[in-house]
Amino acid sequence: MTSPSDGSSPDPLQESPSVAPEWSVQHIVRTMIPLLAVLSVLQLVSGSVLEGYEATLLRYPALLVLVPVQIGTAGNLASIMCSRLTTQLYLGTYEPTLSNSGIRANVVAVFALAATVFSLVGVAAWALGVALGGGLGLGRVLVISLGSGMLLAVLVVTTSIVAVEASYRIGLNPDDTTIPIVTNVCDVVGVVILFGVVTLVL
Repeated sequence: MTSPSDGSSPDPLQESPSVAPEWSVQHIVRTMIPLLAVLSVLQLVSGSVLEGYEATLLRYPALLVLVPVQIGTAGNLASIMCSRLTTQLYLGTYEPTLSNSGIRANVVAVFALAATVFSLVGVAAWALGVALGGGLGLGRVLVISLGSGMLLAVLVVTTSIVAVEASYRIGLNPDDTTIPIVTNVCDVVGVVILFGVVTLVL
């Protein structure tokens, strides 16, 4: 590597003239700070909702095990879908309609993964709940896990498409914005969905 002619060391934070404005450090920081601030507030809301169900969680250990896995898995599915949609956007094949074979494939994959993973999660949560002294039956845990999981899959698909589309139309880089948005929305709304199903089942 050659050094500058004046003998000074290159500044690693200094942007190259060939770097597009949307890829600059300043642009990324200006975009992400307000977004992350708003999303942090949403996380506080999620924690407050979760606190309201503390007694139910302590009564049924299986649910206590289920909460972080359900929410985390939904966030992972949303991150995967956003990444794939953003790739389609850059390739010029993105179109947010079910007539788009790429969109259809991603939607089907999300629901197939959700059905498989949330069923396994339900069985594992029930087994751990029994080990921890809980009395919630396998059938109920599976209904809660799979029911809330499939509703979360609907949320994942909807939020991912909306986040990519909105970011593109506003002029923001979807690589910067979509994954933080969808994971936080899944955290907040996912808690509400999960305990909505719990309320119906129990």
